[in-house]
Amino acid sequence: MGQTVQIGKLADAVMETLEEYADLAAEDVKQAVRDAGETVRKEIRANAPKDTGEYAKSWVVKKTKESSSSLTLTVHSKNRYQLAHLLEYGHAKRNGGRVEGKAHIAPAEEKGIRKLEEEIERSMRDG
Repeated sequence: MGQTVQIGKLADAVMETLEEYADLAAEDVKQAVRDAGETVRKEIRANAPKDTGEYAKSWVVKKTKESSSSLTLTVHSKNRYQLAHLLEYGHAKRNGGRVEGKAHIAPAEEKGIRKLEEEIERSMRDG
């Protein structure tokens, strides 16, 4: 369990251990980000307004940026992005009147944030 370290090399041993922990923690956080991205995509698909279903099917998760210690994902509609704002917040009709919006992106985002926080806390607690 323990290892013997000379007093002059204690700082190096501590730094090595901290770097190993940081690498493990970074992988856990990256996996939590992937899981949260998938959760957001699934929630949007499940709750999106459905006429033909093409809009709901168009939502994907895209890796925007990745480094050794971070991961950035984007959840977006790949070919129906023009509709997202109109369906989320509503819009005016051509001959007057208004179409009410159906919130489906914001609730999915909130659920994804909660899942990400829970997964990171769990992975840091359980190791």
